[in-house]
Amino acid sequence: QVQLVESGGGSMQPGGSLRLSCAASGLTFSYYTMSWYRQAPGKERELVARIISTGGSTNYADSVKGRFTISRDDAKNTVYLQMNSLKPEDTAVYYCNANWRGFVYWGQGTQVTVSS
Repeated sequence: QVQLVESGGGSMQPGGSLRLSCAASGLTFSYYTMSWYRQAPGKERELVARIISTGGSTNYADSVKGRFTISRDDAKNTVYLQMNSLKPEDTAVYYCNANWRGFVYWGQGTQVTVSS
């Protein structure tokens, strides 16, 4: 059974930093492209950052470029999202996503709230 378990969310003041983690089990992690999505209240889920399975190439939403960094540790079956210079508009539930050849899995989400 595939499980993606996010952690690291919480509340932070604007300008602060958080690091999200997503621990995967039940799949061959190194095969999968891993992504972080987020969904704010009343808005659609959007892609935040993605890291492919081979070579580690990354891409980011324009709104987070230069502030967020996605990385992966295949030995630990974990993907990370380092979030710096947080803004109130980063407030959302953040979801981990694994995708390989049509096999798609989601985590349960972790809340990030940025407020003064």
